[in-house]
Parts: sequence; C-alpha cells; structure tokens
Amino acid sequence: MACEFRHCTCPDSSHSIQRGRRTALKTGLGVALAAAVGTAGLSVSSVSLAAALTQKERDSLTPDQIIESMKKGNERFRSGTAHRHDYLAQKRASAGGQFPAAVILSCIDSRTPAELILDSGIGDTFNARIAGNIANEDLAGSLEFACAAAGAKLVLVMGHTDCGAIKGAIDNVQLGNLTGLLAKIKPAIDATQYEGKRTGSNIEFVDKVARANVQNTIDDLRKRSEILASMERDGKIKMVGAMYHLNNGKVEFMT
Repeated sequence: MACEFRHCTCPDSSHSIQRGRRTALKTGLGVALAAAVGTAGLSVSSVSLAAALTQKERDSLTPDQIIESMKKGNERFRSGTAHRHDYLAQKRASAGGQFPAAVILSCIDSRTPAELILDSGIGDTFNARIAGNIANEDLAGSLEFACAAAGAKLVLVMGHTDCGAIKGAIDNVQLGNLTGLLAKIKPAIDATQYEGKRTGSNIEFVDKVARANVQNTIDDLRKRSEILASMERDGKIKMVGAMYHLNNGKVEFMT
C-alpha cells in the first residue's frame, strides 16, 4: 500500500517509527489515535498532522505511490474529510531541511491552490504557479532544482477548467507582458480538434484546449530540459498531467 506522505500506511514497519514525531488526534475528541504496527502499518483518519516529510520517507516512495497519495488527498478534499494540519508544527519540523516528494506546476487561478486540493502539508510538495501553467526557461530551471538537486520524484502539470488564461489565448488578448505568455498557449489551440464554436465563451472548447495545453507543457519540459528528460527515461522521476475540475473539486490525472 502506498505511503501517504506523513500519514504512512506502508506495510514496512520502518516507517512506523516516525509516529513518535507526529501528533495524531481524533477530530473533535482530542484523544491520541492508536496506531496499528507491523503488517497493518499506521491507520489514520481525520487526524491532526504535525510532522514534515522526512528524507527517508520521501526516498522510499515511487512516483506511482506519490500519485496514488495525491488521489487519496483529493478524495479527502472533495468529501470534506481533509486532515487537520498543524501548520505551525510542520513549519518547525521542516525549518532545518525540506524533502518534498513532488513538484507541481499549476495556474495562478485563486480557485486552484494545489496544496489544499490535494490535502498536502508544509514540506510535501514544491509549487510553481503561472497563468496557464505554461513552461519557460525559468520554470524549467525551477523544476530541475526540485528534481535533480532536491530529490522530488514527480512532476505534476495541473491545468483546470474555465481557465482565464486559456480564454485569453483563444480570444487573442493583447495586454503588456501577458501577450507573450498567452502566445505560449496558442499551440494548444491549434492542436485541439473541435467542430463547434472555437471562442473563449465556449467553455467546452476552453476545457479541451486546457487539456491539450497541459500535455504541451509536459512535452515542452522534455524538450527544454535534458536533465528532466533523462531522469524520466531512467525512471528516477515521472512527469504527468492533470485537470482540476472547478465544479466538483476533482483532480483528474492524465495517466
């Protein structure tokens, strides 16, 4: 079973020794949660999490396990059962070092905060945000740092429905420096096959372009960064896309 970042459910009992560093309280009861040890691992639900992800925990994970953990975190977010994060304790625990498992490249839209959507805490993920979740040289360098220097194992490019940047690119908006940014989205417009109205007011078309743009960003990262591309070829990292649906809160992984 996948290790869910700091709320570990791995059968490997070596992870369970970290329980002494965690605060696990039953929601609304303030009673210490009993942890099952051995083959059962730790079973936690609706708990207050105080520890930051450790290097040992991060290094034990595979990219697929990290994806599975994100899916479970999104399920908790959608169902209103997100963990109670003790952010001050997580801040203190991570002050001496950070060992994020993933780096997320997402849009600046105020409705799409990746950490909340995936129910992760301080120290779990690197987060890069830019309108339209596009890649440029600086962002590629940031992702190289996250993976090659800091050890993250997953690159997640996350677009979302009803994206304003996508609408602006479709409608050929011209506005200062934004003009050049939107130009990077236009290849996704050309790549999107659609028989209906190809305008920013057609949400169905907007969302199809947003999906194509996620894939284009991943492809662009592979071209821009031989470091990331080689790490992916060697199985050290995985680069995947996702779409966040504003209407129901679901993160749809494109794997």
